[in-house]
Amino acid sequence: MRLKVGFLLRSALVVGTFLGLLLLWSSLSPKNDDESPFSKRVRDFLPKGDPAGQFKPVVPWPHVEGVEVDLNSIRLKHDPNHQLNQRQVIQQQFATFKPQTHQYTSPILRKGTLGNFEPKEPEPQGILNGPGEGAKPLILGSEYKDSVQASIKEFGFNMVASDMISMDRTISDLRNDECKYWHYDDRLLTSSVVIVFHNEGWSTLMRTVHSVIKRTPRQYLAEIVMIDDFSNKVHLKERLEEYIKQWNGLVKLFRNDKREGLIQARSIGAKKATKGQVLIYLDAHCEVGINWYAPLIAPISKDRTVCTVPLIDSIHGERFTIEPQGGGDEDGFARGAWDWSMLWKRVPLGDREKKLRKTQTEPYRSPAMAGGLFAIERDYFFELGLYDPGLQIWGGENFEISYKIWQCGGQLLFVPCSRVGHIYRLQGWQGNPPPAHVGSSPTLKNYVRVVEVWWDEYKDFFYASRPETLTLAYGDISELKRFREEHRCKSFKWFMEEIAYDIPVHYPLPPKNVEWGEIRGFETSYCIDSMGHTNGGNVEIGPCHRMGGNQLFRINEANQLMQYDQCLTRGDNAAVIITHCDRNQYTEWKYFKDLHRFTHMPTGKCMDRSDLLHKVFISDCDTSKTTQKWEMNNIVAV
Repeated sequence: MRLKVGFLLRSALVVGTFLGLLLLWSSLSPKNDDESPFSKRVRDFLPKGDPAGQFKPVVPWPHVEGVEVDLNSIRLKHDPNHQLNQRQVIQQQFATFKPQTHQYTSPILRKGTLGNFEPKEPEPQGILNGPGEGAKPLILGSEYKDSVQASIKEFGFNMVASDMISMDRTISDLRNDECKYWHYDDRLLTSSVVIVFHNEGWSTLMRTVHSVIKRTPRQYLAEIVMIDDFSNKVHLKERLEEYIKQWNGLVKLFRNDKREGLIQARSIGAKKATKGQVLIYLDAHCEVGINWYAPLIAPISKDRTVCTVPLIDSIHGERFTIEPQGGGDEDGFARGAWDWSMLWKRVPLGDREKKLRKTQTEPYRSPAMAGGLFAIERDYFFELGLYDPGLQIWGGENFEISYKIWQCGGQLLFVPCSRVGHIYRLQGWQGNPPPAHVGSSPTLKNYVRVVEVWWDEYKDFFYASRPETLTLAYGDISELKRFREEHRCKSFKWFMEEIAYDIPVHYPLPPKNVEWGEIRGFETSYCIDSMGHTNGGNVEIGPCHRMGGNQLFRINEANQLMQYDQCLTRGDNAAVIITHCDRNQYTEWKYFKDLHRFTHMPTGKCMDRSDLLHKVFISDCDTSKTTQKWEMNNIVAV
């Protein structure tokens, strides 16, 4: 076979080039006796001396949440035989929670095309044309008056009327019409519905369960978990156990062996509810609305660090009608808020939030939730630590979980297209007193724990509004503060500026107090008492009880005489009334401690009283009148 000379020359050139490169690579490779990874030939060209500081990193340190991270210094803290790679270091040191893992498509609004989760035909009535169907009012005659009052005293509701209404009654649809045209990815997460109860009335409790089963697509309802918080009512014993058997294990009942209170019972419910991916908490006297589930769960299915809250409608505790709550914007939409004494408030949805949405009925951000009804991914709730274990019975837990979610990287969204009716207790309810082991002022202690952990420098505004809590023992919060530090949770200042920016507009930051305490008639046992009146009600005179509450007032540097977010001012016929006020309203009182006198500056008159008639009013100042003399005594919460 003849080989061409040109081919042989080209082959030799290729082989020679390869061998030359191989020889060069070998000469540059470090030998075992080299002191550095560079070969001797290369070292000859390097600068002499310590190379540290002579080479600057071309790529800057990685940034995590805006903080520069020196990965090498973090690695040196670990065993050199088990050093972490860059991704592991970032995750271990700075990642707050598990990343989102759900695959879910955002809902789509198709106007004119009925949504894929909308019922195709009207619900069947529980009882054909029965009482309360369609949420129509049920008004009982006078012959039921005594039994109705007895049921209100025992349960807080008209249980006589409730027991006449079907467990599966139809309700009115209060949703915006746009809600009917949302289409949802059917890969929704499954849920465990958790219902905590203590001495609840029978039909209001079971109507809650019935409504969930009736209006929740079965493939997503993993279980309903009922937590009995040490009830002693007969109807909540064997009768309840037998009744729930009709659902073949879908409804589970767990009983606490001592009274835990609503807050810790909810944490127990989270541990007992193991089947659903999401936990949905409902109060024990609710009725879920039409197509409530998909809108509530879709945001969580998209982002596991989102907590959602349905719009909560008001079920009348006597007539069982359902109406939207007040206090919202033109569409009835409101954000959850608080005043600086930590009383729950609602403020209208403002323009800043509306601009974040493309449609009228998209979920919107809220600084806080009311606390009784919400949905949260189960694993995420556990990563948050559930509720603070030091919170007792009821109160403040709604703010704690709201702040924790927002400040630690999550979101709290109100969902206009998911609506749930809630029965609010009527006046005359005797309540469920906390057990003896809890002690007094559990709600105030809860508030203090929350502000001490989450409010930073803003806690001074709470103490200005609740001065009686300044010396209140609130227990150990070191673990909660450690959680906040380890999870790199944001400051309350960030939260107030970015999320809760509208609260000071509606509830201005309070001025410092000049004096605070009970306002006692000088050398008497009678004190000024708001009697629970607000928004224009008269204040009165009553026996001093030194328990604070309706007898606790404060006068601040702005000359406002206040109780919570209410100010004392002059009403009709010179009566002293109490009404809501902003920072610049009703700045009209001076307290002269040495003279034991409150002067109403606009009139130049003095605060006066009638111990016999229990009235408080203003009259011409007269130094000889003992009824115009007062003393303001501090009251410390215990």
